[in-house]
Amino acid sequence: MASHEESEQMDCALDLMRRLPPQNVEENLLTLLEILPELTEDLLSAIDQPLKVRQDSVAGKEYLACDYNRDGDSYRSPWSNTYDPPLADGSAPSDRLRKLEVAANEAFATYKELYYEGGVSSVYLWDMDDSFAGVVLIKKVNDGTVRSKGSWDSIHVVEVLEKGRQARYKLTSTVMLYTVASGAKGDRQSEINLSGSLTRQDERDLPVEDAGAHIANMGRMVEDMEFKMRNALQEVYFGKTHDIVNGLRSTADTNEAKTRERLQRDLFDQLKSRKD
Repeated sequence: MASHEESEQMDCALDLMRRLPPQNVEENLLTLLEILPELTEDLLSAIDQPLKVRQDSVAGKEYLACDYNRDGDSYRSPWSNTYDPPLADGSAPSDRLRKLEVAANEAFATYKELYYEGGVSSVYLWDMDDSFAGVVLIKKVNDGTVRSKGSWDSIHVVEVLEKGRQARYKLTSTVMLYTVASGAKGDRQSEINLSGSLTRQDERDLPVEDAGAHIANMGRMVEDMEFKMRNALQEVYFGKTHDIVNGLRSTADTNEAKTRERLQRDLFDQLKSRKD
């Protein structure tokens, strides 16, 4: 059981990580682990890191790596259900859940193309005592130009409690976003960096007629949540930037008006002195 001091340290560490740029989360996390080695396990499980893209050599497809598909130093691909590096006794879903996982990956691959027009998606499911849980991962990177780049990472963790013809879905979603826009010829002095992360939760009781209904229910919840979080990020980060720009412009206009007024007064005084 964690001591009061460790609990306070954990709260402070999480609060600090929420305020640091998400594109530097790995570097900042390593620094924290060096300072607080006794909290290594808790920090690794509590702090979401940017998703890593890996290649499934068996299926010839890309997939996303995170703690949810890791076993030791190996990662399981949702396409071939194999570990890389190979792992003989790695954890895997039951046959029933594996069929659902395959269908979910196909469904969210289509979702990714419709809403992101590219990127990489992965869905992982695992058995629980009374039901199952899963995670939907989506990553889109834009680095096609020199003057702008960005990354969007979505992590949607779903707990499913089956209750006959209904199921309760508990969704915890985290989005990590960063965008960088440079000035002409990559001038870093005029570079704009917008980054941040957002976490939201939702819980619903939805009907389940067959196993495929789980995919539709999770898909609907993920779609609704991403829409809300995208709007929230746009309002918080880009709306604030718009306010700052308007504020700077208003200040500049005020200074310009004062300068004109001072010049007019000086000119009036000069003309008055000449007349006298």
